[in-house]
Amino acid sequence: MEFSRPLIRARLLRRYKRFLADLDLDGQTITAHCANPGSMLGMAEPGMTCWIEGNDDPKRKLRWSWKLVECGGGMAVVDTALANRVVSEALRADAVPGVTAGAFRAEVKMGAKSRVDFVLGDDTLLEVKSVTLARDGWAEFPDSVTARGAKHLAELTEAARAGRPAAMLYLLARDDVARIRIAADIDPAYARAFDLARATGVRMLGLATRITPQGVAAAGAVAIDPAPQSPPQSGQSAQSPLSRG
Repeated sequence: MEFSRPLIRARLLRRYKRFLADLDLDGQTITAHCANPGSMLGMAEPGMTCWIEGNDDPKRKLRWSWKLVECGGGMAVVDTALANRVVSEALRADAVPGVTAGAFRAEVKMGAKSRVDFVLGDDTLLEVKSVTLARDGWAEFPDSVTARGAKHLAELTEAARAGRPAAMLYLLARDDVARIRIAADIDPAYARAFDLARATGVRMLGLATRITPQGVAAAGAVAIDPAPQSPPQSGQSAQSPLSRG
């Protein structure tokens, strides 16, 4: 996935109201749209080098969009909306390890109020999450409590129970770490949902990315921590996530 316009380097002043960021661009303070609903833990410290994209669309309130940030000795993707574009291109190129997509559909309606990111040619449901948090040599998801994310896992779990193939793809949207685990301390409910989904048969896949100011592309498989991701509840075994219900 290539950016439609060349990105420009700027310096972060502050991120606020979740979707706004003030940056220093050649001595001028500008406001950019920040398309990231998470906490951006470790990615939004004042002084960080950012990469922004300009636009001339008169219908848009803000001229600038924050796309990338330099952090942890590498580059990370700020704009979570890019994840599905990267995965879509990777599916077309047969570049998602463990998946043979063939024809696929995007943003497919499931039930009355939900959609799945992709339905692959063999009827596999594929949901995508962008992983940007890094701690202690691991990339971790989520970076804040996500009831929506747990809901997606629950939907994949129900599909797997009904005999339909289902997979969760964690797109590693930073290039300074090479393994993924669940941040159970940040969202214990998500960790329990992850363990249940995996034990039920939902495949957990990791995909690395190559990130430059020119674009973001798939870059091979990433290992998902094989151990249970949530601590066992009282009287339960760490090896029995299904017993959590």
